[in-house]
Amino acid sequence: MANKKTRSKGSSSTIALNKKARHDYFLEDRFEAGLALQGWEVKSLREGRAQLTESYIVIKNSEAWLFGFHISPLLSASTHITADPIRTRKLLLHRRELDKLIGAVERKGYTLIPLALYWKRGRVKLEVALARGKQSHDKRTADKDREWSRSKQRLLRGH
Repeated sequence: MANKKTRSKGSSSTIALNKKARHDYFLEDRFEAGLALQGWEVKSLREGRAQLTESYIVIKNSEAWLFGFHISPLLSASTHITADPIRTRKLLLHRRELDKLIGAVERKGYTLIPLALYWKRGRVKLEVALARGKQSHDKRTADKDREWSRSKQRLLRGH
């Protein structure tokens, strides 16, 4: 027990979140995918230098690819590698999961969006969601429901 690693209270397994996704989409089903990364990218992720908001997932040749995911390179990165912060990264999924995603995207009109990037047993994982886009009236009703639940909580606390 003495040589067991302990984490500090401030560290979290979450690297980046896509908070805008829940506002813009109806989230249906979620999957966990691995990411094919280079060494400098992992070092940057350990520093928390990732931005997931403008990223999206495309399926090409029966493989899932992450576009628009920005990882800022560290200043102390290796000099013999040119760091491309927004390069296309391959998602690592099981064949059954890929087949299910391909069917949903091509036949049912779903969209694949990344939700969260986090550490799991020393590896970087990406939470991917099958989603349908919300229209503006859907967003307004969601905002009204959220406001109503907040005011209801305020009223209940007041009495």
